[in-house]
Amino acid sequence: MKKIAIGLASLALILSLFTFFYSQNTSDLVYVDVNKLLDGYKRTKVVRAEFEKKAKVLKSNVDSLVTDWQKELKLYEKERSGYSAKELKLKQELLGNKQQQINNYQQAIQKQIQEEDKKSTQTVVNDINDYVKEFGKEKGYKVIFGASGSGNIMYADKSADLTEEVLLGLNSDFEGK
Repeated sequence: MKKIAIGLASLALILSLFTFFYSQNTSDLVYVDVNKLLDGYKRTKVVRAEFEKKAKVLKSNVDSLVTDWQKELKLYEKERSGYSAKELKLKQELLGNKQQQINNYQQAIQKQIQEEDKKSTQTVVNDINDYVKEFGKEKGYKVIFGASGSGNIMYADKSADLTEEVLLGLNSDFEGK
């Protein structure tokens, strides 16, 4: 009877030690490296390539307008000695107005490019956030922090880093769509 009690006590002690150490190694507080997720997420590359393609077209439109204006300016400089004072003034006004229009168009294009960049980046960020939210619910985490290298998580044990696991699932989901 005493041997059974000692055996049960030993078993209870071993189980309690195992439970204690197991609970110390698993935490409800985990994190992902947001920059690594953005860089490693395959959809980021697809969205970035689409954005770059759009931006290149928009920039080439501006470049062609500038090139045309520069050709007109060179032609004006070459031929201005043959113009009357009235023609010179009119040509200068036309070139000045065209330059102003090109500058305004260039600014509008820059603003459009910035908005497109922000929109495409936000789409990817929303994907990642939605996935991490579902991942956390599925795995039973209470909190998943996002580290971005700017000091919001100063130290965390590597065992609390879920970045690679989340990235694998995120890319797997993207490729499955």
